[in-house]
Amino acid sequence: MDTKNNTTTNTQEQWTAILEPRKKFMQFNLKEMWDYRDLFSIYVRRNIVTVYKQTVLGLAWFFISPIFTTIMYMFVFGGLAGISTGGVPQAVFYLSGILMWNYFNACFGQNSNVLAANAGIFGKVYFPRLIIPLAGMTSSLVTFGIQLLLLIVVYVYYVITGAPLCPRWELLMFPVYLILLALTAMSWGMIISSMTVKYRDLNMLVGFGMSLLMYATPIIYPMSIAANKNYGWVLKLNPLSGIFESWRYSITGIGQMDWMGLLYCTGCLVVTMFIGLLLFSKAERNFIDTV
Repeated sequence: MDTKNNTTTNTQEQWTAILEPRKKFMQFNLKEMWDYRDLFSIYVRRNIVTVYKQTVLGLAWFFISPIFTTIMYMFVFGGLAGISTGGVPQAVFYLSGILMWNYFNACFGQNSNVLAANAGIFGKVYFPRLIIPLAGMTSSLVTFGIQLLLLIVVYVYYVITGAPLCPRWELLMFPVYLILLALTAMSWGMIISSMTVKYRDLNMLVGFGMSLLMYATPIIYPMSIAANKNYGWVLKLNPLSGIFESWRYSITGIGQMDWMGLLYCTGCLVVTMFIGLLLFSKAERNFIDTV
């Protein structure tokens, strides 16, 4: 009698999913990530809504931040320091660089501390860990798209007033610039996130390093200025330089298209993405015990 009951119970119990530890590095299941697309959309909405929720000005902060940063750059770098923008109106020059840098910085920030910052969630429930940084990158892209409207308004104003601005056909490569920028930030962020699990001192250096990187990127000055002062080779070591210089040339027609810089960035991206995925996959398996 007991044997029949056990047999009936066993036949009725059917597992819907079996979770097993990963046995290989860089074992990412794309189908599994697609199955969690609802969770991805929830994180995207949360990131957008909670940033300025319960603030007085609300969505206006999307525009206030880049406006005041641009004004400050125009006053400090364009006015006091007298740094030339190479013939591009200062507002267009600084704003175009600020928006791209903010997007890169946001994507990097979403990835650089993803393991340690979400240890409480990761330790309680299973889902593909890359969902959170990918959702952060997507929500940052939405913010970038909203702020891009501000650049368009400023750009149209200067065109109407007679500024020598002429979009180039390379502007069609705008999605390529964003993809390179986002994936580079993601790869660097995964490397930092994997290392900060054990070495928390790196968190102290990340902010300082990003500040130095911003000044080593042609945001407040064109590449031509650094080249004339024999500093061009330093900027060319920065994989981001080709993206920023090509982006600014695409929308203004002033400067030059840095094809070699884009190729160099792509090569660096392949290397850093491989290292980032390798370290992230390794750290993901046992970071709960470390944290």
